[in-house]
Amino acid sequence: MNQLVLTRVLAAILLLGLGATAYVYVAHTRAQKAQIALLTAQTSEEVAKSAALTKSLEEAKQAGDALARDLSAERAKTAAIEDDLGIIRKSVSTLEKLQYTDPELLNKYSKVYFLSENYSPSDLSRIPSEFSYPSDRELQVHARIAPFMLDMFNDAQEDGIELRAVSAYRSFGTQTALKSNYVVSYGSGANRFSADQGYSEHQLGTTLDLTTQELGSAFTTIDQTDAYTWLTDNAHKYGFVLSYPKDNQYYQYEPWHWRFVGRKLADDLHDDGRHLYELDQREIDEYLVYLFD
Repeated sequence: MNQLVLTRVLAAILLLGLGATAYVYVAHTRAQKAQIALLTAQTSEEVAKSAALTKSLEEAKQAGDALARDLSAERAKTAAIEDDLGIIRKSVSTLEKLQYTDPELLNKYSKVYFLSENYSPSDLSRIPSEFSYPSDRELQVHARIAPFMLDMFNDAQEDGIELRAVSAYRSFGTQTALKSNYVVSYGSGANRFSADQGYSEHQLGTTLDLTTQELGSAFTTIDQTDAYTWLTDNAHKYGFVLSYPKDNQYYQYEPWHWRFVGRKLADDLHDDGRHLYELDQREIDEYLVYLFD
């Protein structure tokens, strides 16, 4: 084979190879483009899905925020209703307390208010003999103050103070007889230390004349004993106050005469250094609801 033929053959072979290569390249390029187009379509679809999901999430967040606001508003309404109910319950409780609490028990009787001959406490309780003087004397107090009184007597005893009641509830009739006897003995001077019937705190059943085991019937000197110091420092904790301190305008100084007015009022009087009869009756009446707390 001559040189020219060989050259032509080689050229043809070369052209065939280049053509095949070009064909493969073109086919591969087309496949890549198709794959790229498919990926692009898939990516666009995913982007669309992501956008839709993002939108859904945003809508859900907005709905959640709205729900949270609504829930917060409902909670606020519920709290307001509960507050209102609390106020109503408190008012009902206050009314119930006042309904079953004798308003006479905090009135200022000494020459001010009057108790009729028909008045007596709703229920009376006998003072235990170990706290009466003499021990065989039958004394009674308003049943609802008895627990406070007994706590006071027992706590005083633990502190070495032997308190005794020498007088407690007195009826209208008993006070009448007592005052008559005093008038016979002391004339008009009896008005300085003894109330007329209907004006005695003892008729309420919430008042005690106190002595000690050592003093006995000499109770008018109780202010010279440790018992009086103890009472001055502690009686208010049990709801008792001294009715007639020195220089009061009603009766002579009576350090033995202690009246139950409830712990809240007694505490406030003690803390303020005031006495019951210094207060206006309207101010005292505000404490009625707390009388037996």
